[in-house]
Amino acid sequence: MENILSSLSAFLWGLPLIITMVFVGLYFTVGSKFFQFRHLPHILKQTFSNMFKKEKSEDKEKGVMSSFEAVATAIGGTVGVANIGGVATAIAVGGPGAVFWMWMTALLGMIIKTVEVTLSVYYRSTDENGDPYGGPTYYMERGLGEERNFKFWIFPAVLFGLGIFSTFFITMQNYTISEAISSTFNIGMIPASILFSILVYFVVWGGIKHVGKLAAKIVPGMVLFYIVTGLFIIISNISQLGHVFTLIFEGAFSGTAAVGGFAGAAIAQVIRMGMARSVYSNEAGWGTSAMVHSTAKVDHPVKQGIWGAFEVFIDTLIVATITAFTIIITDAWSTGLTGADLTLTAFESGIGEIGRIIIALSILLFGLTTVTGWYSYYEIVLRHLLKGKTKLKNRILKTFIYFYPIPGCLMVVYGTVYGLPGQTVWYFADISSAIPTFINVVVILILGKQFFALLKDYKARYLGIGEVDPDFDLFYEDKVEKNKDKKNVI
Repeated sequence: MENILSSLSAFLWGLPLIITMVFVGLYFTVGSKFFQFRHLPHILKQTFSNMFKKEKSEDKEKGVMSSFEAVATAIGGTVGVANIGGVATAIAVGGPGAVFWMWMTALLGMIIKTVEVTLSVYYRSTDENGDPYGGPTYYMERGLGEERNFKFWIFPAVLFGLGIFSTFFITMQNYTISEAISSTFNIGMIPASILFSILVYFVVWGGIKHVGKLAAKIVPGMVLFYIVTGLFIIISNISQLGHVFTLIFEGAFSGTAAVGGFAGAAIAQVIRMGMARSVYSNEAGWGTSAMVHSTAKVDHPVKQGIWGAFEVFIDTLIVATITAFTIIITDAWSTGLTGADLTLTAFESGIGEIGRIIIALSILLFGLTTVTGWYSYYEIVLRHLLKGKTKLKNRILKTFIYFYPIPGCLMVVYGTVYGLPGQTVWYFADISSAIPTFINVVVILILGKQFFALLKDYKARYLGIGEVDPDFDLFYEDKVEKNKDKKNVI
């Protein structure tokens, strides 16, 4: 079975998707005049400076969450076990060179995430309660279907939705968390899984708003704690840092020979593992976290879009890099271990048994924010699917909460009873992310003209580049209303 999943993962994350991702990333990078690089100081200033402010100016804007609650939920959904177990698996299978391709994908991913978040906010739709929701399926309906009169928009939307919901039935979050807690505290994986499922119920019970408020409280301290611990190990082994960079850059272009328990990796495998884990970690191009960003109280789509760029920056270029450096600098990568166990071993060798405990608890918190953040994604897809059917929608959403943690718990039971290698679970993750990613990046490429128009307006309003057009419509619904008024006048 593992060979079949490995082959399917290699096919889906093969040359067509890699070329598409790189092309789309370069298209928006060049088209935006290298926005994520030239205006990185502005991006960091706008995000860091507003992170702990009460967003009084946005109180009158429509939205379910504040901008920070939305990004905290999104970062909680992205900064998770993928940063710990996923990065470890990328290095265990592809070698240190996979880190380079993880970085390259993230640099392009910053602008891709900016685009998909911006479009999600621009094309979002208001429900019967006046709350806005958006995401890839929404900009497929409105951007492709209504604006471009593409009658078959429903087909990519359904494929995207099925790809997203496949992660509900085949999920690696609960498994990885249970594995880490079980191996660290000597309790069974099934009891650990049940305890984690109870925590998930506690968080999602209040719906998207409750998830956002809790994420805003947990995520900043959680990320900072992990970074500080990892930096301590790296600084303690600072003399080996040059060797780490050598392994990363040499391995990126020549592959990695077998070392210790590491089986070796060809260059194609190195690239594929780095790109796949980067996307699964920061979700750039996947279209997932753009859904929760769409619920933010914000007065310009690009304002929320730059939070998307910040999200990728924190997730991959900082948190995932901390994990990668710790694994390589301690030589744990060549032990033959994989997944969360590799990261646990690296931190344990760096600062002793306390390191293993710290990372096990980090995995628990990261996993909790990831699983509950993903609840928001599923709810938004369901809301779109059941649009206009209020009673049925409310009934299904209430029922969905009861069932939400069960598939992850069942996978742990299956893995414990029948045996399921950690790498096999990650192959499932690769497969479930490839299909919606391919669909989403093609769609945002088609809708790129609208993004560039919004970015031009943003630069004029907030960067002093160009002139502001007073008649420019910041949201699709404003454009629709304006056209209705024109028709009524005629």
